[in-house]
Amino acid sequence: MLQDDGSSSVTSSSPIQIFPMTSLSPGFGSSNQWLKELKSEERGLYLIHLLLACANHVSSGNLENANIALDHISQLSSPNGDTMQRIASYFTEALADRILRSWPGIYKAFRSTELSVVSEDILVRKMFFEFFPFLKVAFVVTNQAIVEAMEGEKMVHIVDLNAAEPLQWRALLQDLSARPEGPPHLRLTGVHQQKEVLDQMAYVLTEEAEKLDIPFQFNQVVSQLEDLDVEKLRVKTGEALAISSVMQLHTLLGHDNEPQKKSPLPFKHSNGVNLHRAFINQNTLGELLEKDMGHMPNGYSPSNDTASSSPLCSTTKMDGFLNALWGLSPKVMVVTEQDSNHNGTTLMERLSESLHYYAALFDCLESALPRTSLERLKVEKMLLGEEIKNIIACEGIERKERHEKLEKWFQRFDVAGFGNVPLSYYAMLQARRLLQSYNSEGYKIKEENGCVVICWHDRALFSISSWRCRK
Repeated sequence: MLQDDGSSSVTSSSPIQIFPMTSLSPGFGSSNQWLKELKSEERGLYLIHLLLACANHVSSGNLENANIALDHISQLSSPNGDTMQRIASYFTEALADRILRSWPGIYKAFRSTELSVVSEDILVRKMFFEFFPFLKVAFVVTNQAIVEAMEGEKMVHIVDLNAAEPLQWRALLQDLSARPEGPPHLRLTGVHQQKEVLDQMAYVLTEEAEKLDIPFQFNQVVSQLEDLDVEKLRVKTGEALAISSVMQLHTLLGHDNEPQKKSPLPFKHSNGVNLHRAFINQNTLGELLEKDMGHMPNGYSPSNDTASSSPLCSTTKMDGFLNALWGLSPKVMVVTEQDSNHNGTTLMERLSESLHYYAALFDCLESALPRTSLERLKVEKMLLGEEIKNIIACEGIERKERHEKLEKWFQRFDVAGFGNVPLSYYAMLQARRLLQSYNSEGYKIKEENGCVVICWHDRALFSISSWRCRK
């Protein structure tokens, strides 16, 4: 990430040298002219340090210093600014939300008049589908795995645990209609908490099936995943069953009666050394974060080994759900999940991991849409910002965005009696071709233990894996 003037070095007269992190004080923001003079990269560095300092204060209950840090961040961040300013805005909001939750009465009063508009939520998720390639790749790979698993089957039943996008299944209907042996009788069961979404799915897919002359039935199950009664899926004897789960299973990882936890990490003031370093030819915010946070005296630098080195936490809800799915004997189950460790026990751990992850997603948007785009702002605020808030501000059963690395899912499925089915060469080829159509060098596909991992540069973002019951 370059500075506003295109240069990449921090001069010896940088204001940051005059105001290192040890200078946080109530009067610090009274004269903020030097803040306005910060170049883009200097500002980005300072925001990273302020966010980590603020999170440490929040974790230790030092609300006075947390308030000072939030005030300083507000002078530098902006939801309409550069990538670091935008992401800092949402992490700041999340930290403030976490503080407010300490006073339930005040928190509820602030939220008492909030409106949740279903149509806006649906629209934003469609924007995510349009602007990012992740769901498109997931749908293409999922459909290919299902087509291969259902070869020769005459009665096919597909369960979609997040039935929100009919385009995936329209494409599958077209694939099945082209089978040499003819299409099967297809039954699709869609699970979603909003009936209007399922009604639209039923209309679109029934119309497509009629055009293709495919025997088709759509069953609606209006339910959140955590409340789903597996019996309502009505799986019948003689059907070949496929299950599709796109960014859903992580919501079941919360522990029942999980206590509120505080980070045990004490706050240590930064000596400001890292603030003075020059960063040459930074291409992405992710690179800036890697280099800066990796050298922090009290920083937590996310590692690809984080997931595999930490123990697997068993949860009653997840274990019970996977056991119920195993009992249905699916021929194939395809799972797409965010590939990052946002399920840590401490606030500092989750903040550092999620800061890297969402920095990559914000970089993706920066490469695709102008900063003035209203659609971009909506996706960042109403989708990504809400995920950040849930990861940072919530604890216990309220924390739903418990993303984990692919290694952890391997462990969970293995314990539940599922074996991995390596994705085919053709599925990998389709995924790569789709990414190439975006004309961006940032998107990459890598193969990991027979699974697809979608990356932005070197940062893994989403994994797609295929499973079947072990006999």
